[in-house]
Amino acid sequence: MQALSGDQYERLSRLAAAYRQRHADDFEAAPRRNPHLWVDALCFQQHDGALVGVLITPLALLLARIVLPLEDDETVSGDRRVVELPSGRYLMTAERLGGEVLWYSELLDDLSALSGPMEASRLAQQVMERVMASTTDNGQ
Repeated sequence: MQALSGDQYERLSRLAAAYRQRHADDFEAAPRRNPHLWVDALCFQQHDGALVGVLITPLALLLARIVLPLEDDETVSGDRRVVELPSGRYLMTAERLGGEVLWYSELLDDLSALSGPMEASRLAQQVMERVMASTTDNGQ
């Protein structure tokens, strides 16, 4: 696995901040939100010209994909596509955040039982290990 550049980390940080800003009211209003969590981009790695990782929110764990370089301007929020990753195929939905397009698939819709950011980080690591493991590697 190749380490991300400083620019890529900055890009992920900006994307997480934009997502947090857009959904802040939803997070605050949700009764099942985890007050110990906020939006964080975790465990991202390069895969087939994209950054793939986990976006943790107070409500959910999202498998996220950001295409490098930026996608064309024709992608609109709500567009859907199937993305092939080593562990299989994932239906992802687009969300435009400024000039970026975040493709995501909600993998867990309730993080209320997590004790805080450290536990969320461990969960993100486990998810990414499974997502990036080839299906031929599993159980054989």
